[in-house]
Amino acid sequence: MEEKDIFQRAELLLGKKALEKLSSKKIIIFGVGGVGSWCAEALVRSGAIDLTIVDKDLVYPSNINRQLMATTLSIGKAKVEVLKMRLEEINPKAQITAIKEFYTEETQKDFSLSDYDYIIDAIDSLKDKALLILNACKTSSTLFSSMGAALKLDPKRIQVAEFWKVTGCPLARALRNKFKQAKKKPEKKFLCVYSDEVLKNQGVETKEETSSFKSVNGSLVHITGIFGFTLSWLVIRNILSEQ
Repeated sequence: MEEKDIFQRAELLLGKKALEKLSSKKIIIFGVGGVGSWCAEALVRSGAIDLTIVDKDLVYPSNINRQLMATTLSIGKAKVEVLKMRLEEINPKAQITAIKEFYTEETQKDFSLSDYDYIIDAIDSLKDKALLILNACKTSSTLFSSMGAALKLDPKRIQVAEFWKVTGCPLARALRNKFKQAKKKPEKKFLCVYSDEVLKNQGVETKEETSSFKSVNGSLVHITGIFGFTLSWLVIRNILSEQ
């Protein structure tokens, strides 16, 4: 089997030139949970080859309902390592770099964001998300960010907007407040995937067994998947606009 056999349908739709451009781009995804894992899958299935995935968490049982690489067989394994194996099975020629780390104040120096053409933010932590956004916007790289995908059921309400124009999303509101309080704002505009739907948990709230051990909200794969797929579409759309 040749690589052209894998991407013949993508080339039919996008054209050879666009597919070649996509394969030449360096892309990094921060956070490969319910949103980031599906974004990574979509990008590789669409022809992206140079992809870095960043996440420190392991696979937990609570991930199985919405995260691509989470199965009963992958519990306890590093998310990035399991996802890397899957992506390489899709395209053995893909250059997948798996970094088992979170993007934080302590680790930010380990990442040269300007080396990438596209930076995908799928981070959950408000503090770390804000830090990545601020730093990414200082580079010439194109940033696409996911706002909150939890507490949503209606896929028709998923939208794309520039960060300061996102409405109805508690995470976007919290980020804007954080930037204003710190008197630090992103140096350029960037697009976000979001939904203005906010529901309430119907079950008993618990703590999720992750390394960050945070309170969590309910979420389903048809929403987190669409968020991730939409992020991948933003990359493809941007490449098509360059032609």
